[in-house]
Amino acid sequence: MTQQVKRAFKYRFYPTNEQAAELSRTFGCVRLVYNKALEERTRAWYGEQRRVSYVQSSAALTQWKKTEELAFLAEVSSVPLQQALRHLQAAFANFFAQRAKYPRYKSRKKSRASAEYTRSAFKWRDGKLTLAKTAQPLDIRWSRPLPEGVEPTTVTVSRDAAGRWFVSLLCEDTITPASTTTQAVGIDAGITSLVTLSTGEKIANPKHERRDRARLARAQRELSRKAKGSANREKARVKVARVHARIADRRRDFLHKLSTRLVRENQTVVIEDLTVRNLLRNHSLARAVSDASWTELRSMLEYKCAWYGRELVVIDRFFPSSKLCGVCGTVREKLPLNVREWTCGCGAVHDRDVNAARNILAAGLAASACGDGVRPQRESSRTGRSSVKQEPQRATAGIPRP
Repeated sequence: MTQQVKRAFKYRFYPTNEQAAELSRTFGCVRLVYNKALEERTRAWYGEQRRVSYVQSSAALTQWKKTEELAFLAEVSSVPLQQALRHLQAAFANFFAQRAKYPRYKSRKKSRASAEYTRSAFKWRDGKLTLAKTAQPLDIRWSRPLPEGVEPTTVTVSRDAAGRWFVSLLCEDTITPASTTTQAVGIDAGITSLVTLSTGEKIANPKHERRDRARLARAQRELSRKAKGSANREKARVKVARVHARIADRRRDFLHKLSTRLVRENQTVVIEDLTVRNLLRNHSLARAVSDASWTELRSMLEYKCAWYGRELVVIDRFFPSSKLCGVCGTVREKLPLNVREWTCGCGAVHDRDVNAARNILAAGLAASACGDGVRPQRESSRTGRSSVKQEPQRATAGIPRP
């Protein structure tokens, strides 16, 4: 059964000098409006314990445009400015619902330069996109076609730290679920092997950051020698950003191919609920953990399973997948990270990662069969108590951020 989902298609484009200048002005105005509205809301909240609504912020924006100091806000399209206020409203809604921290100000250097256009602020005709306040359509590199017969509902234009321009088109797409299969796989995340599958297959970690570490270090040294505020320092900064962009692009491409393969081949995918934030506190592993990008892989598995009719089961982070013998159910008291192979008292010899992946699969299938909220029991010969603490979690429909 097909389903309608909102899907973002991201492309690179090359603006003319006039388009680049107009979009750069728009980015600056969007950042200014967001920060000024946040300042007003912060003053009202902490000074008067009063909440400011989107309607009030929108009315304030109208008044700002009438002042001599901020009259330039009227020179750019009003839609991206209104969208910035809507994003701020969403940020405060998440804050008051305790789903997120207090909104932060947008930085000229650290925040992504972007502007969002709704249907009234762009023209889509014959496969060409023209934004408000620009005379010519964007020169987009169509690396893949849009779904046939669909038109974008929202357009987001952005510029990354390396100076590359991107446009993301949000469309209503029809997703056809993949054909049903009986295959299931358990996935154990690691560093030497990015993931180990319950089938025994180990997928090597490409280590994209390590491969470009020398190039990155050289670019960073050149940047450190340049005088602050100089044109040469800006050029050096762009070189550093390009190395980072190269690393991120290759990592994302690899994870997309891996996640698509896992979802296509298996009806049920079982993973661990890893606390990456805590792992990053280990200074010996932080760089390798960041390069592995397990969180991004999980995000891809979640929305792809939801799209294609697969089931994603997430095992509780405290489940002893590595220390549990998959033959007799005994849980070892200690298993240091440098021990990659171990022998159980029952005589079974285990590869640490393969054993963990198989235990994850078994626990996930049991949880899926028992139903949500049920924790299957497995007795430990050492303690006589349950050695399994797990929580099934199914993917919900969603889309990746553009």
